[in-house]
Amino acid sequence: MDPPFGAHGMDALLLLVGLAAGVATILGGTFALRFENRIHLILGFSAGAVIGVALLDLLPEALELGRRAYDLTNITAVVAVGFVGYLVVDRAFLIASAGRKGARGHLGAGSLTLHSLLDGLGVGLGFQVSTGVGVVLGIAVLAHDFADGVNTVNVSLLATGDPKTARRWLIADATAPLAGIGASRLLTLSQAHLALVMAAFGGFFLYIGASELIPDSHRRHPRAWTTAATVLGVTAIYLVIRLAAF
Repeated sequence: MDPPFGAHGMDALLLLVGLAAGVATILGGTFALRFENRIHLILGFSAGAVIGVALLDLLPEALELGRRAYDLTNITAVVAVGFVGYLVVDRAFLIASAGRKGARGHLGAGSLTLHSLLDGLGVGLGFQVSTGVGVVLGIAVLAHDFADGVNTVNVSLLATGDPKTARRWLIADATAPLAGIGASRLLTLSQAHLALVMAAFGGFFLYIGASELIPDSHRRHPRAWTTAATVLGVTAIYLVIRLAAF
């Protein structure tokens, strides 16, 4: 369905969404870098946000998009494959780097950046379905891009300890939604295939949150406030998703 403001108007709207997503991501990452001295609380929040995105955003979307093509067991099996696959690659990076953690940081930040690329792709494909679907997806993406910036910086800092590397990944993550939107103008991805990709990313994020962010945030500061930050991260993602649904 063509938008009421024409094809050029839709291109302008998609560009605006992509740029706004990048700005929100930069703001989130800058916040994480600015308050690095509170890294344990930010890591705790990031852990909750990453797990919240996996369980409350990616998995429900995968089930909704793929319900006509796959049964529940097949979709959740892809989540498991994503989790185990990320585990295997993560351990392989750890062995190959002889204990140096920089490679793991690139793996985690790269996964989050690919997720942002997928966000942009989803928005662009949503506008191919209808203006209403595209707008709803765009709002949802904008709503959690601040957390995406925080998460990308934290995963990179956790593994590399290098703010310059974290800033490079932040820039990549910030430009990824716009790149995804541009890619959507060149291809058409079926809902069934998009569902499987989202399910796999759900598995990736569950591993990143449960295996890396939660343990490290608690190790750095084993206090109730760190756990509260994780609960706050999950709650924030839930509220963002609920608000975006209206």
